[in-house]
Order: sequence, then structure tokens, then C-alpha cells
Amino acid sequence: MSAQFIGMIQPHEVSEIIARRGPAIDPAYVRAFAQAHEYAGFDRILVPASGSSPDTLLTVNYAAAATKNINFLLAHRPGFVAPTLAARQLATLDHYTGGRVAVHIISGGSDEDQQRDGDFLSHDERYARTDEYLGLLRRVWGEDKPFDHEGRYYRAKGVWSEVKPLQQPHIPIYFGGASAPALEVAGRHANLYALWGESLAQAGDLVQRVRAAAALHKREIDFSISFRPILGATEAEAWDRAQHILEATRHFRSEQSYARGGPQQSEGARRLLADAANGDRVDERLWTAIARETGGRSNTTSLVGTAGQVADALIKYYDLGIHTFLIRGFDPLPDTLAYGRELLPLVKDKLASSKRVSVAVTHSSPALQALAA
Repeated sequence: MSAQFIGMIQPHEVSEIIARRGPAIDPAYVRAFAQAHEYAGFDRILVPASGSSPDTLLTVNYAAAATKNINFLLAHRPGFVAPTLAARQLATLDHYTGGRVAVHIISGGSDEDQQRDGDFLSHDERYARTDEYLGLLRRVWGEDKPFDHEGRYYRAKGVWSEVKPLQQPHIPIYFGGASAPALEVAGRHANLYALWGESLAQAGDLVQRVRAAAALHKREIDFSISFRPILGATEAEAWDRAQHILEATRHFRSEQSYARGGPQQSEGARRLLADAANGDRVDERLWTAIARETGGRSNTTSLVGTAGQVADALIKYYDLGIHTFLIRGFDPLPDTLAYGRELLPLVKDKLASSKRVSVAVTHSSPALQALAA
């Protein structure tokens, strides 16, 4: 299986080191950013969601119209739209994009952000709602006769949709969340489970746990992992750039107090900070300083080095059974083009020239320790 690469676009230029320039929605930037990913050879583009960001459904629709072949990953939060309506919206978008859509289910890792949209459920309740939501979503996509539903969070009668997804049996479901309730939902519903950029030890352990959760339902599951690669012509140049990014992040956050946001209740954030507690550099290439600086918010760990060194680091995760990589830069648009020029072809060439067997091992196994060496 070849590696798949996912990028990420936002409706305006912004990052940990760049204050937003211009309006909240910059159509020209979205168009250029999406086309840059397609030109660079990415397989898919994530459009993220928050309690204050522009609508993801409409952003994906616009970006898809500006591209030809690249696929999209639409971040979607259960709880704010009825699952019956969401099923029709997503199926409709799937047709208009020619089957280029997947949905990334985000149950919510910050109480503060959820409450912006009126959601006051607890962390575990959000995942219980997601479980019911996804079950109903998939029924709408798959049932050929009207049906009734009565659950803890949703009640509907005579549910029926004329539109079914273009992709069959349904639109691919990506899923994030590392807590025990999240893993139960992932095992039951997800086609692909998304990790943040953890150490080899933590990632290998989590892959094994998610596979076990899926096996309870006689299902198999794929995996992705997220990094912010920092490349240089030499290793020293890459680490110098990383230090500049850290200094710029600190400066930006000192000037923009709102950039800190509310506390993260997610297990994913706790896991990133657990890696950061072991030092700024883990597994030789994994750089955790930005994750520590930002409190484990989002995918903020990096792989630092030359393109060849970062490619080798990614392949170690591939050998754990993680075949999809979500990568984005701190200077978003130029980094996207640099990845397409320097990193993506190198990873694919290295994988094509070797026969590799994916493994799922615990952090204590000799095989994983050898990978991390």
C-alpha cells in the first residue's frame, strides 16, 4: 500500500506564527491554496472546523470547484445539525464533487469552543452522542426504505433520503479522539482513525488499541498521523528554522492573548504533552516544543531535518501500519509547495523501492524499540 498525503487549507492565511491577514474568508487564497495542494501531489485536503470558523461544507464546495482531481476531508462536529440533514448534505456534496469527499468527525476537545455553539454536554457525553449520530448517519445513507429512530439524543420518524452517496457503501468516515469512549466509537464506525503526531512508542500502542476496538465489531481500520514537517537543506538549517518558529510562536502568543483559547480537555492533547515532558526532541526527529508552548493544541508536533531524514522518520510510522500522513507547515502555502517538491516524492520513492511489512506492536516490544533507534 502506498502512502497517502493529506494537506490542510483554511479560508484565510493564518498559523501559529502568522496573524490573520485580511477578512475571515479570502476566496482567492482558498482557491490558490487548494490548487497548490493539487499541484504538489497531495491526495486529499482537510478543511478544519471550530466554534468560530467559516462553514466547512461551503468551503469544501468552493475549493472543490476550483480543483479537478484532489479529494477533500470535511471536518464535521456532531450535535449542531440533525444527522438526517447532515447525511443529505454530505451525500449531495459527494455528488457535486464527483465522489471526492470524506468526513472527519470531531466530537470536541474543548468545552469552551463547544459552548460557543450552545453545546454544554460533558466530554464523555459528546462521544455517546457521536456514537448515536454516526449510526443514524450511516442508516440514512444505506437504508432503502423509510425507518424510525428513537435514541438518547435523536428522535426521527419516517426517515428517508432520496440522495445516497456517490461513493459506496458510504462516504469514508475519518475519526479523531484518544479517550476510552472515543476508541469505542472509532472501533464501531470509523474507516480511518486519525492520530496527532505522537512518538513511535505512543503511536504504536494506540494503533494496537484501536485495532482491538475495531476487531470487537469484526472490522478493520486504517490510520493517519499528523505532523508539521520543518525541512532544511541541512539538518542544522532545519533545526535553526525550528528555533525561529518557536520564537515567532512565543512572540505571536504574547501579543494575541485570545490566541491561547480555552483549556483542552482532549486525551490527544494530554498525549502530546506527555511526549513533550520527555524533552523537546523525541525519537531523534520528533520536535515537541510548539505542542508544549501551545498546551497541546491541535497537530503541533514536527519532524525536523532534511527531506531525506524526515522521509525516513515518516516511514517508521508507516511500518507501524499508519499509511496516511496529514502534513502542513507553519508558513502554509510555501511549505505546501516545498513538501510537494522535496518530501512527497521522496517518501513514495523510498516505499516503492522496498518491500515493507506493517506491524502493530506495543511500546515495550523489541520491534518498536528498533524502529525508534
